[in-house]
Amino acid sequence: MEHYTNSLAKPINTYRPYWAKRFGVAPILPMSRAEMDVLGWDSCDIILVTGDAYIDHPSFGMALVGRLLESQGFRVGIIAQPDWQSAEPFKALGKPNLYFGITAGNMDSMVNRYTADRKIRSDDAYTPNNDGGKRPDRAILVYTQRCREAYPNVPLVLGSIEASLRRIAHYDYWSNKVRRSVLIDSKADILLYGNAERALVELSHRIAQGERIVDITDIRGTAYLRKGMPDGWDEVESTKLDRPGNIDKHVDPYEMKMGKADASCAADANADATDVLKDALPEGTKAIAIVRKPKADRSKQAVRLPSFEEVSNDPVLYAHASRVLHLEANPGNARALIQRHGDREVWLNPPPIPLTTKEMDYVYDMPYARRPHQVYQNAKIPAWDMIRFSVNIMRGCFGGCTFCSITEHEGRIIQSRSEASILKEVEEIRDKVEGFTGVISDLGGPTANMYRLSCKSETIEKSCRKLSCVYPGVCENLNTDHSSLIQLYRKARAIKGVKKILVSSGLRYDLAVKSPEYVKELVQHHVGGYLKIAPEHSEKNVLSKMMKPGMGAYDEFKLMFEKFSKEAGKEQYLIPYFIAAHPGTTDEDMLNLALWLKKYDFKLDQVQTFTPTPMAMATAMYHSGKNPLRKVTADSDDVPIPKAAGVRKLHKAFVRYHDPNNWPLLREALKQMGRGDLIGNTKKHLIPQWQPITAKLITTVKGEKLERAVRPARTNDNGQMSQKKRKYS
Repeated sequence: MEHYTNSLAKPINTYRPYWAKRFGVAPILPMSRAEMDVLGWDSCDIILVTGDAYIDHPSFGMALVGRLLESQGFRVGIIAQPDWQSAEPFKALGKPNLYFGITAGNMDSMVNRYTADRKIRSDDAYTPNNDGGKRPDRAILVYTQRCREAYPNVPLVLGSIEASLRRIAHYDYWSNKVRRSVLIDSKADILLYGNAERALVELSHRIAQGERIVDITDIRGTAYLRKGMPDGWDEVESTKLDRPGNIDKHVDPYEMKMGKADASCAADANADATDVLKDALPEGTKAIAIVRKPKADRSKQAVRLPSFEEVSNDPVLYAHASRVLHLEANPGNARALIQRHGDREVWLNPPPIPLTTKEMDYVYDMPYARRPHQVYQNAKIPAWDMIRFSVNIMRGCFGGCTFCSITEHEGRIIQSRSEASILKEVEEIRDKVEGFTGVISDLGGPTANMYRLSCKSETIEKSCRKLSCVYPGVCENLNTDHSSLIQLYRKARAIKGVKKILVSSGLRYDLAVKSPEYVKELVQHHVGGYLKIAPEHSEKNVLSKMMKPGMGAYDEFKLMFEKFSKEAGKEQYLIPYFIAAHPGTTDEDMLNLALWLKKYDFKLDQVQTFTPTPMAMATAMYHSGKNPLRKVTADSDDVPIPKAAGVRKLHKAFVRYHDPNNWPLLREALKQMGRGDLIGNTKKHLIPQWQPITAKLITTVKGEKLERAVRPARTNDNGQMSQKKRKYS
């Protein structure tokens, strides 16, 4: 069901094409002047700069945006992973006729370049041969500066998840401070946030028609700098909507007291009413006239957030601003937002109207080459290898997990492709993508099982201000019917030449259990032996800060998974994912998670340590120590934050309790926690008393060989040490 119809926005496939449409479709968008010459182009209308290698596939932002603009008639060139040390590489395609579109790529450049421990990565999955260092820190700032140096008068348009998540003042984990909106620091002309196809198409045509970019201020899903409030608009202070700070004592409505200032103001306003009633009321009674204001037009309201300077100096105000931004995220009722930065103001228009199914099909049915640009020759690009045989069926997520950036970027409204469009793409993969063996690696999206799910009521959906449709429980107004997805799975795996359809996207199992038929279909036909799901934690107080369901939903799904696997005669396993050091987590919470893992004999190789990404609700918790899921006040309960490097390391060690390298740290922590009873050599203990020797060669300082370490000593079922001699260095 689609509630946001095209009556609210012009369909992106109905614009009159730009005159350059006559040049036709490029086999792959050009990255050099030589390629432009082959196409017969003297110039590009739009040049996209990206931090990723250029792969002409709809899972890569620059390809999707480039092909969309090409379909509108524009000549689009790509500058991928340029050397940012000078402006010369940004002149490779000449001066664009309309604008530079600048993106960091599919990932925020800081998340891409650094680990959760702020250590620089040596690899980059979006780069040929997985080489690290091919993009700068804060890529959109650097790229924008170089584009401005190359061609000072060309308009600059920011986009991508990096721009989207940094559109207002935001806490930056890597510099450990609140930074200004990237619109301020980059000096770009306009910023497009979210999946910005609708805004991008309108903006491009209006620039092409001669409008100055500084005059284009009315497109949804855009941010820009402006001075003053436009005519006809009302300003609302965010602190009046969701007041931070100390809570005043509630006024007793039956206590008829009035201060001097109140009495003075009321006297003038109500003089006439007093004269009329003075004979009918006891002497000394003051009448107060009630003036009812007409209902405000939300489409002409702008909510003023605390300024950059205020949120920089007051973490409580930062958490408050984050909360208000998330509450103003529904396209059906969101208002514009303003935030002052010094003497300039960042203005955020309301979020874009979601794409309809027809528009989604239009975007994904473009003539993608479905391969990396030929300039990379035979280089391996890990991100391409991962998605080359996958199909994106939808976008958006109404889960609202506080640590995740999907909702902030793609929104809570699910936008789904049609069944016909998806099946057509499966056939294209079969026929066009080199190396296809008959296995579709994923049929999903941000979530595996939100395809075609939406609110049952258009009115409710457009007025709702909840942060999640599935927390603390699945909303009664949410349609949880998985029948469309079941039908899609069946038709996809029936396509000739397709041997297997796997589902590798994140599964929302609390939704899945609402449809046992879906779980059966998934488990018996679309699991390749292992299914990854993300409970994220075992403890309720941590899960409440994540806005994730309790372990009861996991247990219910696990029973279904095992039942349907057994019925199909398949040996299949669930692989749970967990987050260490999330805001709200204590050492005791991590210990309890370790005991849960031990109980079910889970030994996880990979652990995700919480990384505070810009604009996420959990990041506001991390920075402020307050919980923005509720009204934020100075005297709100404090949220425990595992910030210290040693604490974060310990929390990660608890999840990997089985790794001998973590045992010394865990032994010390357990003793300090008064849980030395968990150290021992039986199965009931969490970790052993003994420490194995590493398998390294032991030598003298002269290099003489002394001995090799032996295998770690084992225990029998009674917990007794084996008699095998153990050697220590």
